[in-house]
Amino acid sequence: MIIRKSLLYILLLLSIQFVKGQEQFSVFFESNKSTVTKTENQKLQDWILAHKEVKIIAIHGFTDEDGSTGFNDTLAKKRVAFIFSQVKDKIKIREDFKTISFGENFKQLNDKSKNRKATIFYILPKDFARENEILGIPQEVTNTKVAIVSELVPIEEEAMNFPENATLETKIKLSQKGTLIRLNDINFYVNTFAVMPTSKRAIDELIFVLNTYPKLKIQIQGHICCVDKDVRNLSTDRAKQVKRILVSEGIAERRIQTKGFGVSKPKYAIPEKSEFEAARNRRVEIMILDK
Repeated sequence: MIIRKSLLYILLLLSIQFVKGQEQFSVFFESNKSTVTKTENQKLQDWILAHKEVKIIAIHGFTDEDGSTGFNDTLAKKRVAFIFSQVKDKIKIREDFKTISFGENFKQLNDKSKNRKATIFYILPKDFARENEILGIPQEVTNTKVAIVSELVPIEEEAMNFPENATLETKIKLSQKGTLIRLNDINFYVNTFAVMPTSKRAIDELIFVLNTYPKLKIQIQGHICCVDKDVRNLSTDRAKQVKRILVSEGIAERRIQTKGFGVSKPKYAIPEKSEFEAARNRRVEIMILDK
């Protein structure tokens, strides 16, 4: 156990090296909680008001050693998500900022209350011009162009002949650039972009695959049904909402693009003849951009 924790500590030190020397601010949580007390919340809100000109480059979540490792990993993610929800529309955030959930896997202090935290790493306006330099990002990476989606030829999922009952991970393994894959069981409340709780399993599967394949880049594509025109741009909003969830769970924003197609690419003619046809038209797909 001692050897294992020492190794983890070394790895974690390496993983946070990019923020060495940067400004940081921590918010502390009570045991097993992913929201803060009134006192800590006031401290957070005061920090936000005083730091509207900075840029956030990372948010890291931590827990104490109480509870199982799996529980603590989830709790750390929830703490990161809470902080992100508080700052996302108030402070500038680096496009490819990192959310990392360490759970209990870091050097624990004797005072457990100091281990239950989320830490915001940020840079000051005076350092914006040197942002990539001070983060240790090579110039050649900065100048790399993102793949242009329009150059990819879409490959319908049906044309891939995936094995029956293939998992999302299996489909990703067998796919190539341009492959379209339907995300089953991602559903929204009627006429909104609010994701229904029953979608959690499908979204968790997508998060797992994105974490397993760090080079994977996707475009989330939204489609709606049952109308002649997407006058409210609902298909785009639904794709963006799925992206927001992925980003809140630590997936780098630069890996995800979004696009709404409205009713321009139906699987069945509109008006649909049955709920089955409507459901097939009303869908969320991903296109593989890179892997």
